[in-house]
Amino acid sequence: MKELAVKSQKKAFKVAEDELTEITIFDQFGKGKILASKRLTNNCVIYTRVSSKKQEAGYSLDIQLKDNMEFARKNEYNVLGYFGGTYESASTDERKEFNRMLTFCKKSKEKVTYIIVHMVDRFSRSGANAIYIKENLKANGIYIMSVRQPVDVMTASGDFQQNIQFVFSHYDNQVRKEKCVSGIKEALNRGEWCHGVMKGYDAVYEGSKRRLVINSEGKLIRKAFLWKANDGLSNEDCRKRLAKLGLKITFQMMHRIFKNPFYCGLIAHNLLEGKIVEGVHEKIISKELFLKVNEVQKQNSHGFKWIPEQERVPLKVFLRCEHCNGTMTGYVVKARNKWYYKCRTKGCGNNKSAESLNKTFDEVLSYFTIKEEFAPLIREQMKITISGLTREAEENKLKMKATLNDIEGKLERLEERYVTEELRQDLYVKYVEKYKHEKVEILKEMGRLESKSSNNEEVIDLALQNALNFTNMWASGSWKRKVRMQYLLFPKGLHYNKKNDTVRTEKINEAFLWMAYQQQTLSKIKTGIPLLNLRYSCLVDPEGFEPSSK
Repeated sequence: MKELAVKSQKKAFKVAEDELTEITIFDQFGKGKILASKRLTNNCVIYTRVSSKKQEAGYSLDIQLKDNMEFARKNEYNVLGYFGGTYESASTDERKEFNRMLTFCKKSKEKVTYIIVHMVDRFSRSGANAIYIKENLKANGIYIMSVRQPVDVMTASGDFQQNIQFVFSHYDNQVRKEKCVSGIKEALNRGEWCHGVMKGYDAVYEGSKRRLVINSEGKLIRKAFLWKANDGLSNEDCRKRLAKLGLKITFQMMHRIFKNPFYCGLIAHNLLEGKIVEGVHEKIISKELFLKVNEVQKQNSHGFKWIPEQERVPLKVFLRCEHCNGTMTGYVVKARNKWYYKCRTKGCGNNKSAESLNKTFDEVLSYFTIKEEFAPLIREQMKITISGLTREAEENKLKMKATLNDIEGKLERLEERYVTEELRQDLYVKYVEKYKHEKVEILKEMGRLESKSSNNEEVIDLALQNALNFTNMWASGSWKRKVRMQYLLFPKGLHYNKKNDTVRTEKINEAFLWMAYQQQTLSKIKTGIPLLNLRYSCLVDPEGFEPSSK
């Protein structure tokens, strides 16, 4: 009986072995590659950054470095390098130290596993592009670790949380930018020029105030205006005369100087929305002389007429050449009455029928145009997402209120002890100043957090209203309206490649990209945007969002 069982078992093993041999014959038809598992190490690099030169030598960099090193020590990480330690804007990823760090990490991808930053906004504030960089690093087995915003980057949930942190950092950057623009607009309305010093002026500082005064170059520029008005000289002749007197400027700058009302004491700026403001700076010429010079300018024939608003070519300048990065203008072949887009770079030869490219752009818009049936669901999900982004800010505000109440209590106790002579005057003054300073800083931070959480519903409604009407608005809108829509959706324009007959973009408005992605999710057709060669691989569905079954 025992021998029979052994024979039966040997027979089964033989059959299994024969079957395995037969299967291995088909290995030559297998697909995919055998991937080596990514080896995690304890090696890391540390990156620190501040936004302005004023902060470079301050405590901010020191605190970042100290906290980052302590984080590495607690987690038993081996630090291979230190990067940053200077001021670099985080709104763009074209940064010297930042790129040096990325190059080091990628070249040493077998060694580096972690990039340690104080907060994710120290790494980048560029939103979607930051997520793209993070995904590329992750593909190389490199993870971003934030000391003050810790998440488990090895899990899908932690990865999604970090994506949200990047988006929120970008949102915070935009809010700050709006405040800065508002301040500049107020200064311009007061007649104060906030930007770089114009040619012909020097900046003189009186305390914190800046005053613009005419320098020796300004006196020569006055002469150029007089030559133009009284002698009728051309721009080129004026430029040559100035060069002989020691002031060398280009032909284009000469033209800009003659057209700039700043030199007659007036301010013109895009933020003033077409309004002219009387400046507080010294004027080089009179208003009458400026107008006379520009009358002479109009009389000069250039041999062509520039028409900036051609309805047939709304994408001109907005389109850039993929081959040389030059802007593309519009022109018409009169014999056929056919419009084209053409690269402005001489000899580039990148051109395309305007009708064809306009049609392509219209098809691109269709991916961002939300259907009425999906609008209610997308609106609700937007509310949930933004609520999640602001929840942390609300929690921080509650903590700050508690701290504020604690400080108020401490100030009251100090007052009581001082009145009852339990506390010396020097100690009283020292601690009162300390607590009052803490109170001011907390109130500032609470005000900043408050500005983030206001008007969310109005913003959602406005964005959704635009997304519902993109296609119709672009098809029937005026030239100016079309241009505004184009830059709203694609802030850096589109690039056209004649060789492949394709378009691409460097940046898409994150809100409208998110809505397009949600619509495709609800439609169960996740094709991305093929015309832009765009896939949604870097975006993740927020947890708890399920399409309605009704």
